[in-house]
Amino acid sequence: MIRKASELLWFKSSYSDSSNGNDCVEIATTPDTIHVRDSKNTTGPRLTLTPEAWADFVPYASGSTRP
Repeated sequence: MIRKASELLWFKSSYSDSSNGNDCVEIATTPDTIHVRDSKNTTGPRLTLTPEAWADFVPYASGSTRP
C-alpha cells in the first residue's frame, strides 16, 4: 500500500552539510517501501522503492559497488 506523504515520518541524512538545509533528499520508510522526495519540494513527486531496490540504488547513487 502506498501511503499519503502526510502519514509518513520523513528525515534527511545527518551528512547533509549544504549551506541551505533544504538542499537534500528526504526518506521515509515503512516495512514494505522506502519513499524518497526532494526536501525543497515536499509536496512534489516522490519515488517509492522496495527495500531490495533501495539496497541496489544506494551504492549506485554513492558511486560505490555492491558486493
